[in-house]
Amino acid sequence: MSIKVRGIEFQSNTDNAMGLRFTNLSHRWGYQCPNWPYFEDVKIERIHYMAKSGVLSQRITTSMHSTTHIDAPAHVVQGTPFIDEVPLPHFFGSGLVVSIPKKKWESITADDLEKACGYAIRPHDVLIINTGWHKIYEDGDYFAYCPGLVPSAADWMVDKQVKVVGHDTQANDHPLATAIGQHRNGPLLPHLKEEYRVWSGGRDWADDFPEWEPVHNKLFKHGILGIENVGGDLDEVTGKRCTFAFFPWNWERGDGCIIRLVAITDPKQAYRIEKGEAF
Repeated sequence: MSIKVRGIEFQSNTDNAMGLRFTNLSHRWGYQCPNWPYFEDVKIERIHYMAKSGVLSQRITTSMHSTTHIDAPAHVVQGTPFIDEVPLPHFFGSGLVVSIPKKKWESITADDLEKACGYAIRPHDVLIINTGWHKIYEDGDYFAYCPGLVPSAADWMVDKQVKVVGHDTQANDHPLATAIGQHRNGPLLPHLKEEYRVWSGGRDWADDFPEWEPVHNKLFKHGILGIENVGGDLDEVTGKRCTFAFFPWNWERGDGCIIRLVAITDPKQAYRIEKGEAF
């Protein structure tokens, strides 16, 4: 089979003969990709290029917490595993993609999760949450105004023995429970304090979000990893049980890693993983 890329036709040996369907659930990473409010921009430099060297080699400077990525527990909780210390099976498994539509600053609660998938969740499932905000992912209001997980949701996931949770929002916590709000290095966006008071009918963000990243802390202390900024063709697999793969780099003492999150389905149930027998 031949394929065309930018008008050039060439032979392809990458045909999918397995009968599997692969669905991309990752946002684009690269030049001027959306970034969390206090991160430096992604930098990409060509250190070799065709006119100079006859080859293309690029150098990147980036935080590992940009676009679709997975946090290592050590990102937030001291004494817990770095990304290279998390066992490989943690980055692969079956689970659910659930629809929990949310608007600006709304909470994703235990009740939401129970209604969406309490009847279908299994121990050690991967759980991917579609709030609709992957469609709003951009260099703008997305990071400040996302909905977010709250502590009751973390308790629910611990109780259900979820292995990994992914979501199409900016962090494993509500944005106002991070440095975007009053916590740690914040507030990064101090104008949100008054805006939240008006939006909430007079409440103070310090009263509604008194803890710093409580969901990160609860999940990571129980070995549950979180995938942030899920995107891509998320709607195509919402409401379905899938198999997921999302391997990070083998990065020693890594605090997290940009990943290519993929949902895999097998409509004909004809593909089998090899047994590992000698040939």
